[in-house]
Amino acid sequence: MKQYKFILSGGGTGGHIYPAIAIANELKSRFPNAEILFVGANNKMEMQKVPQAGYKIKGLWIAGLQRRLTFDNALFPIKLLSSLLKSRRIIAAFKPDVVIGTGGFASGPLLQVAGITGIPTVIQEQNSYPGITNKLLSKKASKICVAYENLERFFPKGKMILTGNPVRQDLIDIESKRTEAIQYFNLDSKKKTLLILGGSLGARRVNQLIEKELENILSQNVQVIWQCGKLYLEDYRKYNKENVQVVAFIERMDLVYAAADVIISRAGASSVSELCIVGKPVIFIPSPNVAEDHQTKNALAIVDKKGALMLKESELDSQFGLVFEALLKDLGKQNQLSENIKQLAMPEATKQIVDEIVKLIK
Repeated sequence: MKQYKFILSGGGTGGHIYPAIAIANELKSRFPNAEILFVGANNKMEMQKVPQAGYKIKGLWIAGLQRRLTFDNALFPIKLLSSLLKSRRIIAAFKPDVVIGTGGFASGPLLQVAGITGIPTVIQEQNSYPGITNKLLSKKASKICVAYENLERFFPKGKMILTGNPVRQDLIDIESKRTEAIQYFNLDSKKKTLLILGGSLGARRVNQLIEKELENILSQNVQVIWQCGKLYLEDYRKYNKENVQVVAFIERMDLVYAAADVIISRAGASSVSELCIVGKPVIFIPSPNVAEDHQTKNALAIVDKKGALMLKESELDSQFGLVFEALLKDLGKQNQLSENIKQLAMPEATKQIVDEIVKLIK
């Protein structure tokens, strides 16, 4: 049996890393003797998370362009050239059958080199509004696996396959883990649990909101699991007390989702896809500080189908207390949101993406 070789590249945030790991795990389950290599950006979180998942990773000296004039921006052309040269060396030495990119800085040079050298490439686009890297790469890509409809204006229609986003397979049946989850997080089963997710790095505005509203939230017989992000742990760990758990990062996402009754979340693509499978009532607070405001577009894809609520950052001070309290009191609304968001789930995404990869090597 041929030993297949795959390179995966995606990083910068958990939203690019975990889909790549999910794809790698599915490839490994189908081809146990396959050789899998990751390529990431030096000093980014993939350099820790990928080895923790059991895979080798090589780093490129690459970073994105800042929106203002900085020394790093001046270095960008040098970093890009360095990364293209290193990508060429990695591909020449490893000789992959397929190269897969899930977004992030490092996937650009790697997939560019793979495309030029004739190696099949697969782009996994997570967002409803693609970033510039994937738009540029799509011209040479063999296949583009997308999570949202109506992306023809960005990508060649003939290459696109609607698959959804890869998610952790341990989220598929969380209802059965509710009792274990309440014990794991040492929660009170008689109280509602609010889960706050600011993304792997944290969200300043969401943290400020929870700090301001915490006493009001607790007064409604609610306990809180507050993932504030590693950038903000020192600022907010002082709020750890009875009924409040402040953490930088959550390892057991399956259990925290099982424990949650209501979720407040950013609207990164991976988070949205996970929350569709989890099927809990969600209030999205999209980050306005991302390219083309794509988090708002991600959230609206769910909100427009009555699967979640959304508050813009500009509305938080005036609206959050009213919206949260109304949702907490309205079990009918909670059930309606849960049922509607579940209808939008695409739990077979990882398998469908790997089916498309396999078609390129058979």
